[in-house]
Amino acid sequence: MRKKSTIIILLLTFILVVAGAYMPAARKDKRQKTNKDSITLADTLGQDSIIPVADSNEPDTTLMDSLALAIYRHNKQVDDSIRLDSINRAKSTGVDAPVKFAAEDSMVYRASDKLAFLYGNSNVSYQNMNLTSADITMNMDSSLVHATGMRDTTGVLQGRPVFKMGETQYDSDTIAFNFKTKKGFINNVYTAQEDGFLTSLRSKRNDKGELFLEHGRYTTCDAEHPDFYIALSRAKVRPGKDVVFGPAYLVVADVPLPLAVPYGFFPFSKSYSSGFIMPTYGDENARGFYLRDGGYYFAISDKWDLKLLGEIYTKGSWGISAASNYRKRYKYNGSFYFSYQDTKNGDKGMPDFTEQESFKIQWSHRQDAKANPFSSLSASVNFATSSYERNNLTSMYNPQSLTQSTRTSSVSWTTTFSSLGMTISGTTNLNQNMRDSTIALTLPDLNISVSRFYPFKRKRMVGKERWYEKISLSYTGSLRNSIDTKEDLLMKSNLVKDWRNGMQHSIPINGNFTLFNYININPSVNFTDRMYTNKVMQSWDAERQTVVRDTTYGFYNVYNWSMSVSASTKLYGFWVPSRKIFGDKIQAIRHVITPQVSYSYAPDFGTSRYGYYETYQKTDAQGNVTLEQYSPYSGGMFGVPGKGRTGSISMSLSNNIEMKVKSDKDSTGFKKLSIIDELGANMSYNTAAKEKPWSDLSMNIRLKWWKNYTFNMNAVFATYAYELDANGNPYVGNHTEWGKGRFGRFQGMSQNISYTLTPEKIKRFFGGGDDTDRNRNNDDDDDTGVETNVDDDMIKAQNGAKKKSASKAETDEDGYMRFSIPWSVTFGYGVTMRENTSGKFNKKTMRYPYKFTQNLNFSGNIRISDGWNISFSSGYDFEEHDLSMTTASLQRDLHCFSMSCSVVLAPYTSYNFSFRCNAATLTDALKYDKRSGYSNAVQWY
Repeated sequence: MRKKSTIIILLLTFILVVAGAYMPAARKDKRQKTNKDSITLADTLGQDSIIPVADSNEPDTTLMDSLALAIYRHNKQVDDSIRLDSINRAKSTGVDAPVKFAAEDSMVYRASDKLAFLYGNSNVSYQNMNLTSADITMNMDSSLVHATGMRDTTGVLQGRPVFKMGETQYDSDTIAFNFKTKKGFINNVYTAQEDGFLTSLRSKRNDKGELFLEHGRYTTCDAEHPDFYIALSRAKVRPGKDVVFGPAYLVVADVPLPLAVPYGFFPFSKSYSSGFIMPTYGDENARGFYLRDGGYYFAISDKWDLKLLGEIYTKGSWGISAASNYRKRYKYNGSFYFSYQDTKNGDKGMPDFTEQESFKIQWSHRQDAKANPFSSLSASVNFATSSYERNNLTSMYNPQSLTQSTRTSSVSWTTTFSSLGMTISGTTNLNQNMRDSTIALTLPDLNISVSRFYPFKRKRMVGKERWYEKISLSYTGSLRNSIDTKEDLLMKSNLVKDWRNGMQHSIPINGNFTLFNYININPSVNFTDRMYTNKVMQSWDAERQTVVRDTTYGFYNVYNWSMSVSASTKLYGFWVPSRKIFGDKIQAIRHVITPQVSYSYAPDFGTSRYGYYETYQKTDAQGNVTLEQYSPYSGGMFGVPGKGRTGSISMSLSNNIEMKVKSDKDSTGFKKLSIIDELGANMSYNTAAKEKPWSDLSMNIRLKWWKNYTFNMNAVFATYAYELDANGNPYVGNHTEWGKGRFGRFQGMSQNISYTLTPEKIKRFFGGGDDTDRNRNNDDDDDTGVETNVDDDMIKAQNGAKKKSASKAETDEDGYMRFSIPWSVTFGYGVTMRENTSGKFNKKTMRYPYKFTQNLNFSGNIRISDGWNISFSSGYDFEEHDLSMTTASLQRDLHCFSMSCSVVLAPYTSYNFSFRCNAATLTDALKYDKRSGYSNAVQWY
């Protein structure tokens, strides 16, 4: 039996060698044309690929001729022997898993040297490694594979080897790899690492997966022919971690630039990792050359990080900053920033030398609403010394930051006790004036509030609700401690003498009743109590001619109360137009009148029985004696009740007119049209005033006749007429315009109009655009607010530009490409009409001339193409007859780079040019910024 088996194997081996001798020719003929005279295994099986038989089902051998059957059985025997031999040699060779291979065209195994040749889209897999190529040669003893591409008739290389190991992929022209040692040699390798791409002429791979490159290139451009790259003479790549390279220089548009570095590295980590931050270099007139925004990034954990930056100037200035972001999912998130600067201007020892220290603190904290529904903590801190923005290089050329006059900061904490209806909140507020370096600090501002409750309401309701059950109470208490001082005096202030503090309690009592089933009556009483820890008594020092203040510490209670009652109702009127005159289009017109009358009263808390006001006798240098009144609590945290009795009767009248018409577009068959959305007037009468008790008449009108615009206008009519004194000068007398038979004197009005113009609106106005555009425009016209519509139109224009840039080119009815440049222009116009009391008075009409104040502003955005975008903003000052602040900016997307240029044209000229790489890896390394000097800004005439 052994002799028969040996003879059969030798016979089959001879047949395989003969078939292998003719196989290359058959393969070549197959690439050029189909050879009908030869029958291959692929033709027999009806497919283009031959895979090891052990991995496929047993085909029907009755359909094969003798040659095909022999090849088929031999391949099966070879594959089985390879698998068995792989298992037996696993311990000695290190190959501990089957090696799977396949080829679409043909596969030849040479038993003499145990080489397997795979032709046509070949594939070899081992564990997590996979190699695909046009041609692959595999040595079964040494586990070495050699893969190359195949050039077509035009000389273009096809079927380039692609090697994958885990998530890393390498494209090359030629690759030799050992599955056992996991080492390899690659020619013209191409691999992607994060947002960058690496290529090299020759490279080696060790068993750790590290690549050693020679004559390599690194770029973040994904184009086949990159716009730029960094030429690397030598480099070591740790996939997914970093690349370290030796001498390198920058190449842009195939032109080498004289920008070289002796060594460097790029990080590729997908997770948070620590590393250096490249600084920015440049020069500034006053401080010299600088390196800024360079430092180190600490990836402490996935919940928070830390970034330390520094800056240094050749003339001695320096600065440091620290920034941190933190986040805990479903709990809280925030950021913190601190910056310190030591600025030196001029040369040390010279008269113009100055040194100034400044700092800035920013903290933002937000708590997730899911963390605790009954307690929350939030912070928004933005504090900086008044000199910080003037010394900061980034803010120096930003008009908004440089001209910012106030800063506000707050930290608040709130907790709620739902069972008691009580809320406790604490706040720390800081208001900062950057012009005079004054600050107003409140620390703390503690508030306690109890929601409205009905103390007289029965627990078990029987019958109708009683009138006293509608009485409600609530409570609000405040504890506050604050100070107003300068920046440099804050830490030197005395908590008792310099800080102001106090407590306040407020208890409002309200009711809601209905009189005669139509009139709503709302009475209310408000009681306020203040508690202070000191009071300031005053006296007059006649010798020094000054006021002497004496602070007395103790517990002092100051309270006041007031009451008010209001009555309101609604009157409805309907009018159905005559069908003979107006037809049946108009169904009805409704007029709603809402009158309201209210009365308020408060006693005189300036009387001596309350003790809130004191007097002292003042004798001036001429011997004149006067009695001065003051309040010892005027400097208290919550003030002091006012002097004099107050009583006021307020009257207001509001009108609304709507029309109901037939409409085929509405599902109900009708729609409402607003004729006058609101026409209102209000006036008051002061019952406590001895002179001029009537207030001016205020009127307003609001019209919603357009979908994209709401017309609002407010006007004021003076009640009292002008009179002439003994010298003929006008003054406001005690006689009313109504008493003289005239309507109230018109004092002025104000109106603001804004509108955004887009190409879609122009098409709609001239009836252009297809049905889709019309439907889209109709859907966009639902809003009525002026400011809201301006923002919406800008967003729609930008979104439309993005959609058009992402979609394919559109064509018109004639098949020509549509010419479309998305743009939007927003116009704003405001006019105010007021009495010009500084003008010449007309004694015949008893009127001053009117003065008009106008302002016009406009801004726009033009997207010339997918890469070009222009924006601008300007205005006209009618008072100065000149342009207001005019700015323009240009952005250019250069595929791998972005270029931006902003210019301020008026009232001062300046510019800012920036050119930098888009990729996050190189954005700090490959950039160029050029700004006009702050001291070089000139006024535009």
